[in-house]
Amino acid sequence: MYYVVDTKKTFEQAAEDLDAAVKSNQFGVLYVHNLGETLRSKGLEFAENCKVFEVCNPGKAAQVMGIDMRLNMALPCRISVYTEKGQTKIGMIEPAKMLATLSDDAALQEIAKEVEQKIIKMIDEAK
Repeated sequence: MYYVVDTKKTFEQAAEDLDAAVKSNQFGVLYVHNLGETLRSKGLEFAENCKVFEVCNPGKAAQVMGIDMRLNMALPCRISVYTEKGQTKIGMIEPAKMLATLSDDAALQEIAKEVEQKIIKMIDEAK
């Protein structure tokens, strides 16, 4: 259900490289949530770093919502760059497996597989 890779890059370098990989693969970065910074700004002790990139390919999103508008709640896709015990990681919840829990529509599964392959490519380029 998860696709996660380790990288020898620093957290910040991995985040920068992911941003570039998303854009070079015809997806857009809609927003980046810096969860680690947000938690620390609320006075919570949180040692790890975590940035969640909301990414989207408008054409694929329109196809998905054209088949089942309820799936807007599963959009946009998310890719995380995070640290865990000193190791930088990049990962996602696999869109095809997630979507399979929400719909058994064959056309949606095909779109999810295409998006998943692209996001895996982005993650692998950034690692």
